[in-house]
Amino acid sequence: MIITYFGEQFFKIVQGDMILAFNPVSKIAKSGIGAHFGADIAFVTTNHPLYNGVEQLSHGDRMPFVISGPGDYEIKNVFVKGIMSNALISDKKYINTIYSFTLDNIKIAFLGALSDSEVSKEAQETIDSPDIIFIPVGGKNASKEASVLDAKAAAKFALLFEPKLIIPMSFNDETLKVFLKEVGEEKALEVDKLTLKLKDLDGKEGEVIVLKAI
Repeated sequence: MIITYFGEQFFKIVQGDMILAFNPVSKIAKSGIGAHFGADIAFVTTNHPLYNGVEQLSHGDRMPFVISGPGDYEIKNVFVKGIMSNALISDKKYINTIYSFTLDNIKIAFLGALSDSEVSKEAQETIDSPDIIFIPVGGKNASKEASVLDAKAAAKFALLFEPKLIIPMSFNDETLKVFLKEVGEEKALEVDKLTLKLKDLDGKEGEVIVLKAI
């Protein structure tokens, strides 16, 4: 799989002929993030313009199946579980959906705009022991409106689930630096895009890879 990052929490994962997109930023968010491409599956964790810009994900004949809340889904042989949690944007509470799924035998947990590390037992069991965890680390400072887990809380939360690989999101230079220190990965690899196979995860334990926004 190939993972690309556009900023905020907007990611693209390409696996073979299939394209997955996560928390696309809407144009009305005025974030300066302008990625536009066709996707097969779109994951939206939170119904807010920073995360729900699915209009950015249609191109030619490719229009996404949109997953935008808690539940069980199966699309193109990808089984997805979505569990409710909390988001806080402009001091207003939103539903945030944590997604867990397996792609190319790699278990992935995408935490979205999670604002509270106190999650349900069901959420804990769903996230448990992922190969890759995508986690927000920026606190109140990384996004202009969203209040996500701060760097220290995010580090503690991520390590709790014993992931092989941690991919931070919703960060700025300052919050990323704190997060990397907290997880003991101050020399984490920074890449423009990440190409990954299951065998590449062998022997990894809580390793952080920082994707640069393109």
